[in-house]
Amino acid sequence: MIELITDPQVWILLVTLATIEIVLGIDNLVFISIAVSRLPAERREFARKFGIAVACITRLGLLLTLAWLAGLTSDLFTLFGQGISVRDLVLILGGLFLIVKGAMEIRSLVAGEHEDLDGMGKAATSFAMVITQIAIIDIVFSLDSVIAAVGMAGDYIPVMVAAILIAVGVMLLAAEPLGRFIDNNPTVKMLALAFIVLIGVYLLTEGFDLHIPRGYIYGSMAFSAFVEGLNLWAKRRALRGVANE
Repeated sequence: MIELITDPQVWILLVTLATIEIVLGIDNLVFISIAVSRLPAERREFARKFGIAVACITRLGLLLTLAWLAGLTSDLFTLFGQGISVRDLVLILGGLFLIVKGAMEIRSLVAGEHEDLDGMGKAATSFAMVITQIAIIDIVFSLDSVIAAVGMAGDYIPVMVAAILIAVGVMLLAAEPLGRFIDNNPTVKMLALAFIVLIGVYLLTEGFDLHIPRGYIYGSMAFSAFVEGLNLWAKRRALRGVANE
C-alpha cells in the first residue's frame, strides 16, 4: 500500500481514471435529475443523494466482478447472424431500457401528464422505482468506463476504487444544481431526454457490434446543447427587455 501512495505513476493513473469516471458520469447525472423530478419536491434532494450512494455501491460491485464478466466474451447464442455474449446482453438490454424510458418520458412531457404523488403509498412506490432505475442505469452507464479502468489499472483495485469514490463525490456536489436547472428549464429536460434516447441507441448498436465512434455521439450532443444554450440566452434577454419596459 505504501508503494502505491509514493509511486507518481499511480497518482497519474488515479487522476486519469477519476477524470474518465467524472466525464462519463455526466450522462448519469442527467438521468438522476430527470428520474427524481417525478417525486414530490421535498423528497428530491434526499432521493438524489440516496440514489447516488446506491449507484456508488452498484458501481463498486460492478468493478469487483468485472474480472469475471470480462472473461465471458464467448458467444451465448447467435441473433441475426451475430454472436451475443454476456457483455453484449448488458449493452442491448440497457440500450432498450434507455430508449423505452426516454420515449415514455418525452410522451408524458409533450402530453402534459403529471403524476399525482400526494398519496403516501404511491409516493413510496415511486421513490423505490426511482432508486431502482438509478441503480440499474448506473450499471449500464458505468460498464464501458469500468472496463476501460480495469484495462488501464490492471491489478490496482484500490486505485480504481479511489477513482470511483472521487467521481461519486463530484456527482454529489453537482447533482443538486443540475437538478434545479433542469427543473426550471423544461426545454433542457426535453433535450436531456433526447440525449438519453440517443445514448440508448448507441448502446444498442454497440451490443450488436455496430460500432459508432463515440466522438460522433458527443459531438451531436455538444452541438445540440450549444443551440439550446443560445435559445436560453435569447429567452432571458427577451424577458429582461420586457421587464425593463
